[in-house]
Amino acid sequence: MKRRTLLQSLPAAALLPGASWPSAPATVYELRIYHAAEGKLDDLLKRFRDHTMKIFEKHGMKNVAYWTPADDPQKSNMLVYILEHPGREAATANWKSFEEDPEWQTVKKATEANGKIVERVEATFMVLTDFSPPLR
Repeated sequence: MKRRTLLQSLPAAALLPGASWPSAPATVYELRIYHAAEGKLDDLLKRFRDHTMKIFEKHGMKNVAYWTPADDPQKSNMLVYILEHPGREAATANWKSFEEDPEWQTVKKATEANGKIVERVEATFMVLTDFSPPLR
């Protein structure tokens, strides 16, 4: 692209002193808590281990970490995890493409052949504070 063409394509305000370029969207982390149906936690963990994590990555969701509680009563029915998204709009688009993915739809149908394995999902979007240690 020629310099003149590039300059003509920029908004005039971008050329003014003190003008700032739009900032990149802030990385967001999504905390998700899955409450498994009675006796279905192992099925849920297997689905994540064997399928879900790979499909997340395919749709721009970075797997940060996964936990199960150490104490009763949650240890028998809860999965907690964090995903990283490039921004909030990206998160919405990532989830939409994930839900529409034929591979995911096939996996979900197969793993729920004997009934739902998730009763309830809680989701919270978070941003790192300025004093947080860096994530690895």
